[in-house]
Amino acid sequence: MSTNQEGDGWDALGDRTRRAIVACLAERPRAVGELADELPVSRPAVSQHLKVLKDAGLVTDRMAGTRRIYRLNPAGVAALRDQLDTFWNRALAGYEDVIEESTEESS
Repeated sequence: MSTNQEGDGWDALGDRTRRAIVACLAERPRAVGELADELPVSRPAVSQHLKVLKDAGLVTDRMAGTRRIYRLNPAGVAALRDQLDTFWNRALAGYEDVIEESTEESS
């Protein structure tokens, strides 16, 4: 995966169409035309969205004849998952601290 600024994956997913593309690619790899057939945007628009997702490290592509097949990049998706896990663990730790403080004040 290329080195991106932290947050690029989240920024890329801030767009509804890109989230729809990621959802489609989560099912299976697809070409631009296949994605455009399932979305209310043109092929050129899908290509532009895929470029943003690729630059963010969330998708990869390979040539298959004259078509380019896109798939989710497991490393990019895992990086987002790791960030979410970190956020979640911090939130739980903060919640635990509040509960402990409340319990100590009640005693």
